[in-house]
Amino acid sequence: MVSVHDAGSAGAFGDLAAFRREFHACLTARADAMFELADAVLCGDGPVHSLVELSLVGEHRRGHGSLYAALARGRVDVERLRRSLAALPLPRAADGRLVLAVDITCWLRPDAHTSAERILCHTYGRGKDQHVMIPGWPYSFVTALEPGRSSWTAPLDAQRLAPGDDAATVTAGQLRHLVQRLIAAGQWRTGDPHILVVADAGYDTPRLAYLLRDLPVQVLGRMRSDRVLRHAAPPRRPGTNGRPPRHGSEFIFGDPASWGAPEVTTVTDTRLYGAATARSWDRLHPRLTHRNAWIDQTGDLPLIEGTVIRLEVNHLPSGAIPKPVWLWWSETDATPADVDRLWQAFLRRFDIEHTFRLLKQTLGWTCPKIRTPQAADRWTWLILAVYAQLRLARGLTSDLRRPWEKPTPPERLSPARVRRGFRHLRAKTACLASAPKPSRPGPGRPPGRPNKQPAQRHDVHISANARKKPKTSSSPRPRRTG
Repeated sequence: MVSVHDAGSAGAFGDLAAFRREFHACLTARADAMFELADAVLCGDGPVHSLVELSLVGEHRRGHGSLYAALARGRVDVERLRRSLAALPLPRAADGRLVLAVDITCWLRPDAHTSAERILCHTYGRGKDQHVMIPGWPYSFVTALEPGRSSWTAPLDAQRLAPGDDAATVTAGQLRHLVQRLIAAGQWRTGDPHILVVADAGYDTPRLAYLLRDLPVQVLGRMRSDRVLRHAAPPRRPGTNGRPPRHGSEFIFGDPASWGAPEVTTVTDTRLYGAATARSWDRLHPRLTHRNAWIDQTGDLPLIEGTVIRLEVNHLPSGAIPKPVWLWWSETDATPADVDRLWQAFLRRFDIEHTFRLLKQTLGWTCPKIRTPQAADRWTWLILAVYAQLRLARGLTSDLRRPWEKPTPPERLSPARVRRGFRHLRAKTACLASAPKPSRPGPGRPPGRPNKQPAQRHDVHISANARKKPKTSSSPRPRRTG
């Protein structure tokens, strides 16, 4: 008799084997070399530091020359791989809702003068409040979040920002195509709760909600504490002359006198933050002007109404003084249950930072010194396929813990600890890559003949905003326009 646990493990193993077959089919050129490269990342003994070290892993049966050639001249059917990732089992919130987090992380390439399409990326220095701009390739990621505290997420899409791209426009396009793929895969059906998209303060949340207004999507984002929103215009009194106002009174985040009484107030006791107090105000919108992102908009600009939530906690785990967090939700008429669900979903957004750290420090996403951005895109999708296999192997591998680590049940293993045991799991799957053909290395460059065709050097793209000198003021004014 087969137990329920054995049946579940067999189903999970079948999903892993099916995805490996689909991933191999998505590699349309130099498929075997790229597939074995992904297996080398999965089965490495430690963190990945360089590509040449991966050629020494036992699962990679080819030489280091084929490894570099696969990234330089291989091909990946990205659209098919995106559909495959959207069809995998995805984590959901307690109410069955899909929660997606969007964020931009950078592959820094400060000394890669022969690499094209580099952009100045915003990073933080070692000192307090030090901001440093370093050339690199920024990537926009979309991941599905789990409901509880976890280091796992489900990356579903990644796109590199080219010079001149607007982050909100690129992210809106990513989300639009992803939602369509999720609907086609049966992850969302008519009558299901709307998909919640969570963003940080770097995004223009009202504009993102406006661009996705025709999809079953709700947008939740953090706003800076110096913002100023507007109430809805008051009803027009009879006999009043002149043009009716489009905006009501101001709601200044830094001025409690302008807030008024909140529509909803909730207090929740938490283990990490103590008492969490959330207050919400309904039907607030930014005053838009025909500038920046709205410069090409004709006619009257839209009124994008939403709900503002102010979250306060007693203390932080780090011991720092907590600051209030301002959130904006693209829907109105929030209930107390909605307010609690929203601020807790926003806290789960920070789980994406664990994924970025795993991709960079363990899987070696930003370690290779790749010249072309096209090769960087191929390597990025290989890493996403690697992470998807780790997620499918969750609960199937044994805990190969270090002597100083505490025992952990299989379902609670972190991605790095699942990777330790993947080599034993891979041996039970079919070897999809064909055996390498015997070959000899080329003669190389003859001695005494230097390279007379040096690689082309490319300048770093600098946006118009980066050229402007930042304005310093001891008393900055609130931002009254969106």
